Amino acid sequence: MNWVTIKEKISNKVVGIAGCGGLGSNAAMSLARVGIRNFVLADFDVVEESNLNRQYYFRSQIGKKKVDALAENIKLLDETISIVRHDLRLDPVNMPEIFGSCHLIIEAFDRAEAKQMLVETVLAHWPDKPLILGVGMAGTGNFNLIRQEQWDKNIYVCGDSVTEISDENPPLAPRVCIVANMQANLTLELLLQGK
Repeated sequence: MNWVTIKEKISNKVVGIAGCGGLGSNAAMSLARVGIRNFVLADFDVVEESNLNRQYYFRSQIGKKKVDALAENIKLLDETISIVRHDLRLDPVNMPEIFGSCHLIIEAFDRAEAKQMLVETVLAHWPDKPLILGVGMAGTGNFNLIRQEQWDKNIYVCGDSVTEISDENPPLAPRVCIVANMQANLTLELLLQGK
């Protein structure tokens, strides 16, 4: 499939990004580069200096809301990309309205409880909507353990599913960006298949 055909097939697709940190910001930027023209971004946090080791932000954006900073960075690639921003903490009540128009959702949360809440909400409201999780990306090395799995009909996981983030095992750009780009690659693959 050539580049023109790829862009045509995905031009009307809407991708939801649940969390605009390391996974969400990097996956969104990769998807914007390959032709995704419609995003729904949701996050309640602000850019901090400690985020710069793995998130697609810049020192000049410290203190800005992540949804605004990420939208700004995407618009630097193409100012005509449509971005709906939600500066809030996601919960089972607000998610159906926020992500209802999305063809696919990328999960990019830090906490396991938030991941579980998102999975349960997606399965309850949209059992046929693809959801791509990121699980296990902390630390360095062991790239051969990072993989893509299908856990359910429309639930996919990118990462090593084991390596948890801790003070001794922090999230760092190399592994975080690999998993984020796996999420972006799988997004593109699924959307091109018509999901």
